[in-house]
Amino acid sequence: MKDISANTSSSGNPLGYAPVLGLIGKFAIPSIISMLVAAAYNITDQIFIGRLVGMLGNGATSVAFPVVTFTTAFAQLIGVGTAANFNINMGAKREKEAKHFVGTGITLMPTVGLLIFCIVFVLKKQILLLCGATENVLPLAMTYLGITAIGLPFQLFTTASSSLIRADGSPTYSMICNVTGAILNVFLDWLFMFVFGWRIQGAATATVIGQIVSFLLCAIYYFKFRTFQITRRMLGIKWYYAKRIAKLGTSNFINHTIMMLVNIVLNNSLKIYGAMSIYGSDIPLAVSGIIAKLNSVLSAFSIGLAQGCQPILGFNMGAKNYSRVKETYKKAVSIAIGISVLAFILFQCFPRQITGIFGSGDELYGDELYFEFAEKYLKIYMFMVCVFGIQPVTINYFTGTGNVRQGIILSLSRQGFFLIPLLLILPQFLGLTGVLYAGPIADFMACLLSLTMITLNFKKLDSGREVADK
Repeated sequence: MKDISANTSSSGNPLGYAPVLGLIGKFAIPSIISMLVAAAYNITDQIFIGRLVGMLGNGATSVAFPVVTFTTAFAQLIGVGTAANFNINMGAKREKEAKHFVGTGITLMPTVGLLIFCIVFVLKKQILLLCGATENVLPLAMTYLGITAIGLPFQLFTTASSSLIRADGSPTYSMICNVTGAILNVFLDWLFMFVFGWRIQGAATATVIGQIVSFLLCAIYYFKFRTFQITRRMLGIKWYYAKRIAKLGTSNFINHTIMMLVNIVLNNSLKIYGAMSIYGSDIPLAVSGIIAKLNSVLSAFSIGLAQGCQPILGFNMGAKNYSRVKETYKKAVSIAIGISVLAFILFQCFPRQITGIFGSGDELYGDELYFEFAEKYLKIYMFMVCVFGIQPVTINYFTGTGNVRQGIILSLSRQGFFLIPLLLILPQFLGLTGVLYAGPIADFMACLLSLTMITLNFKKLDSGREVADK
């Protein structure tokens, strides 16, 4: 199959001719570092809370975590959708259209963020109960979410802007925005919790301040946008372009929304079936919060890698340079698998040492019962982590190349089609252990579906057929 425009549409932009592996490094490494630092300060919160507040503090962050995932879902909807449309239109030499997408996307970020804050702040108790908060965990969770809700609009703006800033050719600046806020958050965690003794209130306050700083750095960037100048006339919500943004951001939005639903179902399953076991409800909820933070580190690698590839995929798909599209995907997946295999080895060989970083049990249950469940959870639930990176890379491939339907189907697969039904069915036969086995089974099935869908897509590319949704 010959790339009919590889020497025309792409000749003026390095995305169309520079070595693919070098481009992946240029765009993906800053993206990975940004997400890793964000994961690191979430983990720092968890460590400080676990050691200073205790097991119930870990449980509080666990039941508040779906709110963060929900906000990230809208950030992905706007950010990925705007960036993908921007890259595709620039690759196709349609600068005027690209400007409309950028102006609409930037306006949507604060608008949606403020709406989410209002909903969460007013309904925080109902939300936490829905997310599985126990009687012991709820007071701490109310305190934590009551403060961190203030930072949700800033979190959304920063996360969405990161995708657009990378798409504009400034992955390093995108990284700086996230890293600066994260490093500040870690320092403030120590200051507020250890020095001032503010405990869980200190962790929440540090998080919000870090998010505000990252937001300010992102906002400053738009005054020096590289591709074209952003003017006041460009801003405003133009509904035609908002719909197109939502279309290309939908698969990522659905993926994170389903992740939120999984968090809710998982927390409630652990609460219900934990109460029927020797571990009680509080230990499973606390451990779940720890595993979610560990999982965020792995997600930082795979999602950061996938997002870093998006400008390369989008530009070359717009330029009909299909061989580079395929090459980019294959190299990204190879890197993702290598990282995932390393994580598998660590989780299987050192489960107690890893979970022990986040504190231990309380006086009621004791350390041994706590660590017994923590080791079991990490080794079973994360057993198929070796193939974890394949699905997010494939989802972002479909998004970046304009294949919305495939991206949506794949986004729904692991969490919606497989994991949620397994979380509801398996515990009825296996109790609490059934909750743990749902994870690896869903990972395996999602991996098979991802490989099947990408194989079919590549066959269309090889035949020279247009594969992007209209």
